[in-house]
Amino acid sequence: MSPNLPALDSSESIVREVENAVARLAAVREAIGHVIFGQREAVDQSLITMLAGGHGLLIGVPGLAKTRLVETLGIVLGLATKRIQFTPDLMPADILGSEVLEEDENGKRRFRFIRGPVFAQLLMADEINRASPRTQSALLQAMQERHVTVAGMRYDLPHPFHVLATQNPLEQEGTYPLPEAQLDRFLLQINIGYPDLEAEKRVLLSTTGVTDDHAKEVIRAQDLMFFQRLVRAIPVGEKVLDAILAIVRSARPEEGGAEDIRAHVAWGPGPRASQAFSLAVRARALIEGRFAPSVDDVVALAQPILRHRMALTFAARADGVTMSDVISRLTRPYL
Repeated sequence: MSPNLPALDSSESIVREVENAVARLAAVREAIGHVIFGQREAVDQSLITMLAGGHGLLIGVPGLAKTRLVETLGIVLGLATKRIQFTPDLMPADILGSEVLEEDENGKRRFRFIRGPVFAQLLMADEINRASPRTQSALLQAMQERHVTVAGMRYDLPHPFHVLATQNPLEQEGTYPLPEAQLDRFLLQINIGYPDLEAEKRVLLSTTGVTDDHAKEVIRAQDLMFFQRLVRAIPVGEKVLDAILAIVRSARPEEGGAEDIRAHVAWGPGPRASQAFSLAVRARALIEGRFAPSVDDVVALAQPILRHRMALTFAARADGVTMSDVISRLTRPYL
């Protein structure tokens, strides 16, 4: 632990630091709200993702400020941010980096590794589903292991390291579905819808005038890393853990869940879903000023945690059943 960071070795210190964090995170949300209008749920879920130390997948049609949201988060949180525009001709080396052969003044030749844009604290993977599966998979090791391997050499990524990827719906032309293994690496799938009337009016006034609102730094990367430690120190009650395990396990047709779940779910979430729940509910409690998560947090986060970790059967799709319907069925006992 860095000597500059407070210790979290007692319940009193945790309570004290939670109180301090709540005020600072309220300032973060306010700063983001000056730039992003009418997307409070998406903003909160993005913050939850980063406070939990994970990666987020933002899905929505073009023009809903997905890229602007990621840019704003990088500025407000004080993170070194880089952006990759995913295209069908993008190669893995364009993300990770590559080795080049150089010759020094003595005529000796050697390889030098040129780091790619993945070496950032916040990586914006814009329109990630426009690249081929081979290129999408180049992010797998980085997202899970926090390092990359090029030509047999290991290169560690900065701390913190987060990927916020934007994705257009698969109905859009020129897109490829993400591999299931990569989808599981995303802590939350954040669906972004159209803004309401008042929010869209604010967008018009803000973005078509002479001046435009700009984000300002509120905290630094070191602060975010401490908040991530604080999230892990927040206690989780037995009822919350039981609800997490019950929901995740009942979503697996192999576990002998309800008859409609077996009929509608082709494959269910793995243990990473439970881990995501455990961290995300604590992060949600923190940004809302509470000292411990509740079952309500589990219900609120079930959709973004589970919807990309499950698949519907052909029969379910034919009957018009959606993933949202299935997850709502799983959480109904806890409403």
